[in-house]
Amino acid sequence: MPKTSTLFAVCFVSGLLGALFSSLFLWLGSEWGIIRILGINLSRSIALPALYPLMFAGGLWGLLFFVSVASPRSRRFWIRKSLWVALIPALVDIAYIYPQVQNQGIGGINLGILMPGLIILSWLVWGFFTGFFARLLWGR
Repeated sequence: MPKTSTLFAVCFVSGLLGALFSSLFLWLGSEWGIIRILGINLSRSIALPALYPLMFAGGLWGLLFFVSVASPRSRRFWIRKSLWVALIPALVDIAYIYPQVQNQGIGGINLGILMPGLIILSWLVWGFFTGFFARLLWGR
């Protein structure tokens, strides 16, 4: 398999794993009551039927991360790049998914005033683990 194809697959799998850890982050925050303390009405499940679409979407966003590391000269600072890339799906969630698809207002504000911050934080968790696993799986 050519190196570009391998990196493409690595970025997809890293996005899947990043989405898994982001979902675990939201689930733990919900289970421990931290999200409720922040005044956000959100609960997450880690049942497999609920995780599959989120992980697939995370893998697709991982392909956007591939664009930032596709060139051999740009394969440095993997985590930093993935954190910057994570702001794009966070913006999509804030500006399109929550207001248009889920009818929860801009950034899901109907779920709680701090919901846009939670969206950004959960995508930053995705970005951290996506960059971490991409670097780990790619090797030297």
